[in-house]
Amino acid sequence: MGRVRLSVAERREELLRAAIEQISARGVAALRIADVAAALGVSNALVLYHFSTKERLVAAAFTHAAEADLAHLHRLLARRTSPLRRLRAAVRWYAPTGQAKGWRLWIEGWAAAPREPALREVTRELDRQWKAAISAVIAEGVAAGEFSCPEPDAAALRLTALLDGLAVQLTSYTGTVSRARAQEWVDEALARELGLERAVPASTRRQGAPSGHR
Repeated sequence: MGRVRLSVAERREELLRAAIEQISARGVAALRIADVAAALGVSNALVLYHFSTKERLVAAAFTHAAEADLAHLHRLLARRTSPLRRLRAAVRWYAPTGQAKGWRLWIEGWAAAPREPALREVTRELDRQWKAAISAVIAEGVAAGEFSCPEPDAAALRLTALLDGLAVQLTSYTGTVSRARAQEWVDEALARELGLERAVPASTRRQGAPSGHR
């Protein structure tokens, strides 16, 4: 049975999804146009017709992934609930212990970005929009008197830096820190940035001195 004929937009999205899967599995440097074509059972020429070069395919794939992540983030932050609840939901989703997918993809993107100008712009823009969205909700909560934070932009930067760093540890160095402990650190960091008191986690009370290892 022949392949279903797709529209240009549908074919492009199919190619981008395949590219994302191949980048996650092989990395940017090792990725070949032939890998994406083979994954879908199409010709190299078809992939090149839509993207012309591997560099453009890679940049478009990361843009596609970034748009999906940002759309989900904005849905979380648009919920009809308090700024604090929205922030907690967004941070827990984005954290490497949450439901966000694709951390391996983004770590690969960060590593390749210094050598790929188009990719560098994609990752930079995703980072900028993520921080801006978090900062805006923090500022909203401050204005409503729900919590205190003198520098929402700086708080958003510190939170994202922590989440990104934990993602590297949990994804690249398995066993360095447990998911439970990483989540405690994320919750504590958010509470600290918002001037909120937080009870000492039960696991910390049991263990005494803090420890990041399993």
